Amino acid sequence: MEIPYTVTARPDTGLYNAKLGIWLFLASEVMLFGGLFSAYVFLRLGAEPGYWPKGLLNVPVGTMNTIILIASSVTVVLAWASLKMRRWNSYLLYMAITIICGATFLTVKLAYEWPEKFHHFAVTLKRESMEKYDDQFLGNKHRAAKGLDPRTEITGHLHTLVIKRNGVEEEIEDKPGEALTPHHAANILSEPHVQLVAYKLHVDPPNADPTNEMYDRARFIPLHATEKEAVIEAEDVEHGGASAFLPRHSTYLGTYFLITGLHGLHVLGGVLVFTYLFFFGKKLYLRNPEHMANRVEVSGLFWHFVDLVWIFVFPIFYLL
Repeated sequence: MEIPYTVTARPDTGLYNAKLGIWLFLASEVMLFGGLFSAYVFLRLGAEPGYWPKGLLNVPVGTMNTIILIASSVTVVLAWASLKMRRWNSYLLYMAITIICGATFLTVKLAYEWPEKFHHFAVTLKRESMEKYDDQFLGNKHRAAKGLDPRTEITGHLHTLVIKRNGVEEEIEDKPGEALTPHHAANILSEPHVQLVAYKLHVDPPNADPTNEMYDRARFIPLHATEKEAVIEAEDVEHGGASAFLPRHSTYLGTYFLITGLHGLHVLGGVLVFTYLFFFGKKLYLRNPEHMANRVEVSGLFWHFVDLVWIFVFPIFYLL
């Protein structure tokens, strides 16, 4: 028994089965990402002034990834058009470019952008302790005079952890070949009979020069940590308020990793489907080229949706 409309479209709807199925699936995806974006907006609107991080993401890298995804949407359409014109070699070329673009996007995200956050360090201060660090690192008097949100944390490169182990004070320093990463510091502090005394950071430029007007707003181009040192005592640190830029650092980063991680899984799924069609599509093409074109069209519709989600992710997380 042959299932009708697997290749040709229904005359009343103009859709074949797979195309109708992908549109129904994409409708559920709209509900999923729509709910996540709505939750993000409400969480941001309800955040206290100064407690919603800004300027943490690398805008030039995000812009590059946006261009890569948009280009891949063009090439997947060209791959489909090549099949409709029965040009198999052109299809292979455009599909290969699409796969490379998707793989590049994931590589940048997983090998550069995310790991960079895992090594950067931030310490959120108790409200009653902010005055102590204001002149040197926060500059909140300056910011209040300009009507800007206060700074509530000091960020930079963690180079020394001061602890007491069994009552004896010691310093664990960042050394070549033996880096003191935030993860390493957290493991040390979780050991029995270990008590935090202080963190020592080489602070980021906004904390190094807190009254400089060029740092009053979030910068699009990331800056490296300076050599200016901040010694932040344990008694001044908000409970659980010291970590790398991980999901537990803040609601902002929690939603960032959730949404970009889910989006990344969709990109990976699309790349896997395209790879399968690239290597194993020839047999179907020789048997029924229109069926092969339909498969590429359906997977391309999914890919366009993935790109559309990123068009929302980029401005919401990176620019606003």
